[in-house]
Amino acid sequence: MRNLLPLLTGAMLLATPALAQNGGQVPHIESKNGRHALIVDGAPFLMLGGQVNNSSNYAAPLKQVWDRLDSIHANTVEVPVAWEQLEPKEGQFDYSFVQTLLDEARAHDKRIVLLWFGAWKNTGLAYTPDWVKLDNRRFPRMKTADGKDHGVLSPHGAATLAADKRAFLKLMTYVRDHDAQNTVIMVQPENEVGSYQNPRDFSATAQKLFDGPVPAELTRALRKPAGNWKSVFGDTADRSFNTWYTARYIEELAKAGKAIKPLPMYVNASLTDPYKPVDPMSVSSGGPQGDVIDIWKAAAPSLDLAAPDIYDRGSRNVFKHLDLYTRPDNALMVPEIGNAAEYARYFWSALGRGAIGFAPFGMDDADYFNYPLGAKSFDDATIHAFASKFGVLGAAMRPWAKIAFAHPTWGAARPDDGTPLSTTMGDWTVTASFGQWQFGQREWFPNADTPAWDKAMVGGMVVAQLSANEFLFTGDHVRVQFGAREGAPANGMIVKVEEGHFEGDNWVFDRIWNGDQTDYGLNIIDKPVWLKVTMGRYR
Repeated sequence: MRNLLPLLTGAMLLATPALAQNGGQVPHIESKNGRHALIVDGAPFLMLGGQVNNSSNYAAPLKQVWDRLDSIHANTVEVPVAWEQLEPKEGQFDYSFVQTLLDEARAHDKRIVLLWFGAWKNTGLAYTPDWVKLDNRRFPRMKTADGKDHGVLSPHGAATLAADKRAFLKLMTYVRDHDAQNTVIMVQPENEVGSYQNPRDFSATAQKLFDGPVPAELTRALRKPAGNWKSVFGDTADRSFNTWYTARYIEELAKAGKAIKPLPMYVNASLTDPYKPVDPMSVSSGGPQGDVIDIWKAAAPSLDLAAPDIYDRGSRNVFKHLDLYTRPDNALMVPEIGNAAEYARYFWSALGRGAIGFAPFGMDDADYFNYPLGAKSFDDATIHAFASKFGVLGAAMRPWAKIAFAHPTWGAARPDDGTPLSTTMGDWTVTASFGQWQFGQREWFPNADTPAWDKAMVGGMVVAQLSANEFLFTGDHVRVQFGAREGAPANGMIVKVEEGHFEGDNWVFDRIWNGDQTDYGLNIIDKPVWLKVTMGRYR
């Protein structure tokens, strides 16, 4: 056995069981040299998650969750706790589901990401208690430009914030007092905040703020001159205004919640086409889309990250969204992605950008499917698309998380047009191509069948550069080729390819790949394995 982790300069070397809920250090996010790690039980942790359907947040349907999560090798479940179930009557709190969730997650060896469905869920107020829904004077809805009520609670409602915050803090207090094991590793305060078909609140309270000066904290952060919202932001003033005040609302919850238990907290975004001009009437105005993350960072410093909810199947848009949320000041996480098989390949793209977590949505047996955003049903191919990836990473979850925190990584998912993708890492290039057999070049066999996966939206890989000449990678339905970059010293070549696995932090050698297994690139099809590639030069 060989321990690869001495290569991890400055990384934590504490070896822990995959899900040993030992109640030590509170989970948190660390950042270094532009990379990020979710620290759980004192060491980097890769969240291999599954989010349940919206109405699976009760004891009976929760029983239908665990087998599905096991089938994809998930180590974490994302589950809503709704304001209406926690505080059905004002001032009376029911923690029974929270305790059931804690108990069952521990019994099934899963971590938890709690999703607080409070004033916002998919921009709406549906998860608020009846006593909030029905009292529009105390808990005002936004007003449209023509003075009508909009179906979203105003971020300017002082009573709304006070009541929402009180309930959220009750939840955080219960978690602090009943989860010494740190089964809960992250919290999402609110869900997909913002408003559709109304760029901001046009109530008298909001209008007075809109006509007044932009807060100095924001103009300083964005390096903009002082002025009112229209003069500073022009055509984007309405959306910028709504973004700031929505984020300030969430900051109130996050700051106070972390004072009770400082778990990582994030906000998730309902997305729009990242290549088209943003229409403030069709976007979830106020949400943390990629083009307004800087406003969120200034308004809500207690949040650890903003994250994209990805339900766009097109590779060009997905890659762009991942790039927008991959920042030195923002750890990439994909807390929701469609559960159709073709979305699974983006796991490799996210990992290559240093993602700390990835979770398809609707991963339970509730017999509900959000097609066309996700799958029509859970057939074997759909389950395998996620399970094969989570399985190989799950077996190396801790070492990969440590490696990715300390070393350059790159990932590739098959683009819609199937063109190869490549990158340069040091003196070497890494190229991923798709739709190939394991043997030979396609042009050699013009009459041979093409692979079944030639036109399928499958395939990808992730690679880490361990040292100047060593690389670790895995993937599926991909041909990976290593070569010398243009202008590099002459006579570069692959010296050795090892297949192996991890036991704890230790790399265990299984066999050498050579001959047919290396002459036509390194080909991994439907059974991902770990390969360590050593490059060198002859003299």
